[in-house]
Amino acid sequence: MSTTTGPILSVEALHVKYGLFEAVFGISLEVGPGEAVCLLGGNGAGKTTSLRAILGALPIAAGRVRFLGEDVAGATAGAITARGMIYVPEGRELFPSMTVQENLELGAITREARARMRTSMELACELFPILAKRRTQLAGTLSGGQQQMVAIARGLMGLPRLLMLDEPSLGLAPVVVEQVYEALGRIVRSGTPIILVEQHVHHALELCQRGYVLESGRIVQHGSTAELAASDRLRSAYLGVD
Repeated sequence: MSTTTGPILSVEALHVKYGLFEAVFGISLEVGPGEAVCLLGGNGAGKTTSLRAILGALPIAAGRVRFLGEDVAGATAGAITARGMIYVPEGRELFPSMTVQENLELGAITREARARMRTSMELACELFPILAKRRTQLAGTLSGGQQQMVAIARGLMGLPRLLMLDEPSLGLAPVVVEQVYEALGRIVRSGTPIILVEQHVHHALELCQRGYVLESGRIVQHGSTAELAASDRLRSAYLGVD
């Protein structure tokens, strides 16, 4: 849990381009201490691109990114990750020929995280008990839901000051989605700030306190998740309700 009093993350007028194609047009957002914030929008809205640019995995064309009070725009993804911004990518991106435990250990990237690895491993197995039974199993032989649990647990091994989750329910059976979101709820209640990209809008609205709606690389709406849930625009554009 962070003791920072200002925003954990503050993004101002962020622009991201792929060559001549502009994908994100001047978005601004922030995440406060202990806060869970969601980015909502359809495919191609710019959600994943925004996360990756904030992390430093994509170059920023313009704008400012402040993390824990420091300007990190232009810093490498490795440097930003080492400061505690941990990204759990869409598609999980595990090492399939390594065991569950080896994948988890790779998440402990800093000296502090390595020193606390045993405690973090115990927490991971408490959140996802199946991982304790699968420690020596190759990650590539796990079910999709179990792989997602490993990916989230690996993120926690890095002692995140901010946990970024990209489509954690993608491709999972409904019963597994419920298990994953039960664990995410516990993570949020522990005080770990998160920023969540999620197509399952109702899960995002239940988990998070605030949200931003992206459309074609622009923020078209933001507010509390209660306000977004009651929004006719969100209901028609993202929930499929007229």
